[in-house]
Amino acid sequence: MSAGVATGAPVAARAPLGRQLRSELRWIVRRPRTVIGLASLCLVPVLAGVGLWFAVDGEGPAGPGLAAIISGNGLVLPVFTLFLALPLLLPLVGAIWAADGLAGEAQHGTLRGLMIAPVGRLRLLGIKAFGVATMTLAAVTLIAVVGAVVGVVLFGGGGMLTLSGSTLPLGAALGRIALTVLLVTVQVWGVAAIALAISACTEHPLVVMAATMAGVIVFAVLGVFQSLDWLHPYLITSAWEGLVDVMRDPLPTGELWRSTALAGCYVVIGLSLAAMRLATKDN
Repeated sequence: MSAGVATGAPVAARAPLGRQLRSELRWIVRRPRTVIGLASLCLVPVLAGVGLWFAVDGEGPAGPGLAAIISGNGLVLPVFTLFLALPLLLPLVGAIWAADGLAGEAQHGTLRGLMIAPVGRLRLLGIKAFGVATMTLAAVTLIAVVGAVVGVVLFGGGGMLTLSGSTLPLGAALGRIALTVLLVTVQVWGVAAIALAISACTEHPLVVMAATMAGVIVFAVLGVFQSLDWLHPYLITSAWEGLVDVMRDPLPTGELWRSTALAGCYVVIGLSLAAMRLATKDN
């Protein structure tokens, strides 16, 4: 009799992983702040391109020299824009999505339902991390695409002048832009993973964003002091300066690999801390 009862008991079915990932992305994209944020990111390369265009055409000591560098070299604009946005803007975007992923859910009371559902806490964290990573890649790619279009329209785009003085053809220039997108995305993933760990410990998204950006600023300040040279190799912000090697020819890979590995360590640390917190978090 008991066996029959056990057999007839309802068993909660686990939704397919693909459906959960698509649902997470739809949930992020449909938020008004996501649309506003992506639209704002599009303005960064536009403003940078227009500012350089006026600087080139303007009179003054900077005009002719800048014109000689940027004229016919518009494919540099997306790389320049990504480096411009990396220190503060892109980490802020990653922190916002990470804050909404866990702390935002907890604030609205929906995280409790997700944690008691037949999903598994590690799987839940993986879904949230996937959403943050995908949207970060989309944001960085969007900046690069808009920057490339604006650069070609304003300055031309037959090739890319490197810091080594050589000019890359169109195909190689597009490859360098794609490589920059990948490298910058990995760096933002490192910051966003730490933000996810903070997000797992609070119910207030603003706390996550403030703590993450404060950490980025503190790391940048620590990187200025020469007396802390021993600490610099462990600061994710100190590795960002080495990404400029993507504009050299031939391409040196030492600093690029080191910065990517360092960001990967931050991803592992951040997700591990978030997983440990979720594993012990009350329903």
